[in-house]
Amino acid sequence: MRFTTIASGSSGNCTYVGSDNTHILVDAGISKKRIEEGLGQLELTLSDISAIFVTHEHVDHISAIRTILKKYDIPIYATAGTIQGILNTDKKNEMAGKEFVPVLTDQAVVVGDMIINPMTISHDALEPCGYRVYCGDKKVGIATDLGCYTDYTVSALSGCDALLLEANHDVRMLQTGPYPYMLKSRILGDKGHLSNEKSGELLCRLLSDKMKGIYLGHLSKENNLPELAYETVRVEIEMGDNPYHGNDFPLMVAERSCMSPVIEF
Repeated sequence: MRFTTIASGSSGNCTYVGSDNTHILVDAGISKKRIEEGLGQLELTLSDISAIFVTHEHVDHISAIRTILKKYDIPIYATAGTIQGILNTDKKNEMAGKEFVPVLTDQAVVVGDMIINPMTISHDALEPCGYRVYCGDKKVGIATDLGCYTDYTVSALSGCDALLLEANHDVRMLQTGPYPYMLKSRILGDKGHLSNEKSGELLCRLLSDKMKGIYLGHLSKENNLPELAYETVRVEIEMGDNPYHGNDFPLMVAERSCMSPVIEF
């Protein structure tokens, strides 16, 4: 399997997961051109993409879908709520008749030689989800835009070979920054975004000898810094109740405006 982010951040998100025979995207929240440029670095094109899975309908996760569907008949998989949210943005009805495939959380679907299993997340969207992607005995987890985590989250993401996990904001930067009070409250709430500290706490419960690589993703441009996210999560691992150290695993901050290093396993 190959796993990477083409872009990850509060301004746009697109993740690639693929095997030798099957290639999928999770979210398409950047321009079609940027997605094509990222796929080109993998020696792929949008014609090679078997499916696009969408986590939720916010613009930083869906902005290229309408443009992509004008040229490509790629099935779009998402929960029923997310599909409705996507269609609600289509003021000219240009996506009518396109192939939207509803999924249910914890009910796996098969695409080529990969199994994709949606998982429940807590976010202020119509019906958001994260995804587990399996190929053979390999597992990738994708969980961004979650305001909190539970034992269910830990169970759903346990046993991953690679992981994209949200580390959206530094709490102090957010609290002292220019955002209005209501927006700060939304981000800090249980249906908002995961802080660096909470990301590290969750990651401590997910680490295993199987882990080949971890991306910290969906960083806020205004309320976080890549080096701060990295160091905060690393320290949480060092100090957490687990047998691992912060440097035991490849820990990377997913790139905002270009492709991250590819994890292969």
